[in-house]
Amino acid sequence: MAAEMVLSRRPRQPRGEVLSEADLEELSWVLPTGLHLWVPLLPCSPGSSVFSPSSHSFLGRCSASTAKSLLFRFLPVLRWLPRYPVKDWLLGDILSGFSVGIMHLPQGLAYALLAGLPPVTGLYSSFYPVFLYFFFGTSRHNSVGPFAVISVMIGSLTDSLVPSEDFMELVNGTNETAVNEAQRDAARVELVATITVLTGIFQVALGLLQFGFVVTYLSDPLVRGYTTAASVHVLISQLKNVFGVSLGEHSGPLSLFVTFIEICKKLPETNVGTLVTAIIAMVAIFIVKELNHKFSAKLPMPIPIELITIIISTGISYGVNLNSKFGISVVGDIPSGLKPPVVPNASYFGQVVGNAFAIAVVGYAICISLGKIFALKHGYKVDSNQELIALGLSNFLGGFFQCFAISCSMSRSLVQESTGGNSQVAGVIASLVILVTILKIGELFHDLPKAILSAIIIINLKGMFKQFRDLYTLWKSNRVDLMVWVVTFIATLLLNLDIGLGASVAFALLTVIFRTQLPHYSILGRVTDTDVYKDVAEYEKAQEVPGIKIFRSSSTIYFANVEMYSDALKKKSGINVDRLIEKKKKALKKLKKQQKKAEKEKAKRKKVLPSTSLSCHPIPPPCLAPASCCNGPGVAVIELSGDEGSAPAEPTLRSLGLPQPDFHAVILDFSPVNFVDTVSIKILKNIFRDFHEIEVDVFVASCPASVLAQLERGNFFSSTITKHCFFPSVNDAVLHLNREKCPAPVSTQPRRPHCHRTVRRPSRLPSLPSPGEPQHQNVALQKRRLLRSKAVPLAGLHHVPARGPEPLCGDSAVCLEPACPMPGGRREAPAAGSGLSPRRGPGEQYSSIPARFPQ
Repeated sequence: MAAEMVLSRRPRQPRGEVLSEADLEELSWVLPTGLHLWVPLLPCSPGSSVFSPSSHSFLGRCSASTAKSLLFRFLPVLRWLPRYPVKDWLLGDILSGFSVGIMHLPQGLAYALLAGLPPVTGLYSSFYPVFLYFFFGTSRHNSVGPFAVISVMIGSLTDSLVPSEDFMELVNGTNETAVNEAQRDAARVELVATITVLTGIFQVALGLLQFGFVVTYLSDPLVRGYTTAASVHVLISQLKNVFGVSLGEHSGPLSLFVTFIEICKKLPETNVGTLVTAIIAMVAIFIVKELNHKFSAKLPMPIPIELITIIISTGISYGVNLNSKFGISVVGDIPSGLKPPVVPNASYFGQVVGNAFAIAVVGYAICISLGKIFALKHGYKVDSNQELIALGLSNFLGGFFQCFAISCSMSRSLVQESTGGNSQVAGVIASLVILVTILKIGELFHDLPKAILSAIIIINLKGMFKQFRDLYTLWKSNRVDLMVWVVTFIATLLLNLDIGLGASVAFALLTVIFRTQLPHYSILGRVTDTDVYKDVAEYEKAQEVPGIKIFRSSSTIYFANVEMYSDALKKKSGINVDRLIEKKKKALKKLKKQQKKAEKEKAKRKKVLPSTSLSCHPIPPPCLAPASCCNGPGVAVIELSGDEGSAPAEPTLRSLGLPQPDFHAVILDFSPVNFVDTVSIKILKNIFRDFHEIEVDVFVASCPASVLAQLERGNFFSSTITKHCFFPSVNDAVLHLNREKCPAPVSTQPRRPHCHRTVRRPSRLPSLPSPGEPQHQNVALQKRRLLRSKAVPLAGLHHVPARGPEPLCGDSAVCLEPACPMPGGRREAPAAGSGLSPRRGPGEQYSSIPARFPQ
């Protein structure tokens, strides 16, 4: 009630009044001190509790509601599963789950081979993470599991940290050596499990800290260029299984080219049986996939050509004994059943921490991008932070069960969506298919040729290779994004997947910095008969406001571009500000020298003519009487009264003879500015100071409240720069300047105390008379000049007897030097017979002036 009363009494401003930011702050209202609002520390749902201090159960009910909200947030399945439409979605999810499960089987085996691991780990990675994602994920159509890019990133680590050369053994007591694959595979599984757990830890931590936005640093051209380069890595790594040759394991920068050169050298050693098997499999899979795509609307589900190829090739290999007769390499033993969890080896953490973070970011970027595509298509929302947590928990828990890091597959997700999948129930069905395979069917694939798995991997890269079309599209639309795509692609090929990703992100951020360093600067003008202000260079109807320059930058202001902002402002103003300030300083320096010289001459005269306590100066024979009376009384001296210590007016550009700007105010449009730093605050102060030096006031318009707060914290405001220079909009600032002609100018110099009475002083002292010229004629001329000027009071004229041939000041018989006021604060009346009558303004009084006589 009290708050409503305060609101009702809030003052209203009349229409048409222009308010600065300082005026707006004065109008801000504050709650009375006696009014207290009960605000819960944790978010509560509406109606969960009554905000009353007398409610003893308030805290408990709020905590229960918060716990429920957090539980539903971290377990989204509790929110959507009770409302699951069984009749509408169940059949489609079952059909989709079987289709995706059939795809998981060959892809799991193939991507495990790509990661340098035993094939069974691919089946584990297709079961545990998929099942866990059902509880934590928010995307209804993403099919998580093994992914080619992540697998090849893991494969590069296994080849470098656990190479096969470390497991060479002698064969049957002979001098021949062979790799102990069992020990090698066990060591690699331990390493990969550690990488997977660490990847999950990174993803969960980023999700809990609400760092889901970190993926925004991976732009779409960067991700597409990176995945395209990764597909090239995948292709090169599978050529050894296609040609049936054995290669050394290479890692690090340029390892891709070293591997390719070694393959080319060993082409004469190609196993023809392996090559024929791979070619036949690739042709068959490619043709059937194209048919699936062409007749997707007529087929109830895609033809599972990959599973069919695996079954047929396994049967042929078992029946013909391809391994012993033709030397075609086969998968080997696939153990059946699930294995107990194993704690990862923490000693690997220091070696793989950087690679694990890269895998975490890339896997999440691919997953969230696909999730947002399907969410936009089907009209639901994907929580980016919860997706990080879901993916992280799937990897973290899967790492204890010998899984490798997973992400989202485009091909499987499209199949899950196209075959009628509406929720992650399809994922549970797919994981059950893999579970049955692990328990009972897996051991049947002992004789599956590895060339078939390589053929499946290569054909599934077709979608990634289509991304080369981006080059043509980006060339037409955005050359900077094209540069990001090309640099990412080349860096990933040359530097390998881990270092290439870091270099690509750094280059993408540099392009953003360069674009903010080189924004578009413009002078705005008002569109006729509107309050809209546009760039005068782009809009014909936009005309500059007379006497006002409105400056705008297309980007924010920070340390990297604030110097350019200042230079562009001075350039767009049409006047060389720095040159004009330099000329003014030189002119002031010259004027100061002249003043010092005059003071020295004055000091010399004071030594010759010491002062006395009288109020007049002895004046030589020239007088104000006619020439026939030259021997009469002397001439009075004019003393101008003023406050002791009062400083003369500041010299202006006009008085110094310098050119003046054709505008009197500059308005800085801060609407694009979203933050400022200490460097930009310093440069903005310099802008205010420099334009004041050339007699131009600076105002700021459309400054966001957050930027205003940053300016306050940075000590931007002072007695010379206040919030009266800030306006809510450009139009308000223009109206203010047109109405009041800058009533509150910004000054970077301290104000001088104002005198109680304004006296306009002559700009120059009268010159000395010529040696042959009669002094009384010069005195009469000075008298006439002084009588014309109403600003010079003549109340201080006094009669002085002539005592010497030389005047006191050396300039003329009339002294214009300001006199020192006596304590009485009155002037003496002019002596009789001086020939001049006293002139006083309203309320003006005479004052006593001490006289000085020569010795």
